[in-house]
Amino acid sequence: MVSGEAPQAEGSVRVDAWIWAVRLTKTRSQAAAACRAGHVRVGGERAKPATTVRAGDEVRLRHAGRDRVVVVSRIVRKRVGPPVAAECFVDNSPPPPPREIALQVPVRDRGTGRPTKRDRREMERLQGRGPDPDPDARPGRS
Repeated sequence: MVSGEAPQAEGSVRVDAWIWAVRLTKTRSQAAAACRAGHVRVGGERAKPATTVRAGDEVRLRHAGRDRVVVVSRIVRKRVGPPVAAECFVDNSPPPPPREIALQVPVRDRGTGRPTKRDRREMERLQGRGPDPDPDARPGRS
């Protein structure tokens, strides 16, 4: 291995560089943007891109619609391959939601415009999200 790619046993590194190096994000600029947007927490505290991480720190990352919770086991300064990256952290993330649930988006015909309140309530009722009101029961009537 090249000395720059070898996992380091001690020291600290910037959180944006570490997130990128262990392949939690595709680019370092995405990692830095996630930090600036408040999607990265180190030890429960909101992290700026220059926040340092050490072995044993817990890093929480919200990226691509998924929460990742990892514990740093090794410090790496440069991007490493997937097998080495997998050894650099312990993944305590919750399992991702099933694809069926994550991709449920109501589809409307093109050109139909914005849904009315009645249309919206009907869509919610069909998807099981909204209450199913009794059509005979109206508020204010006895």
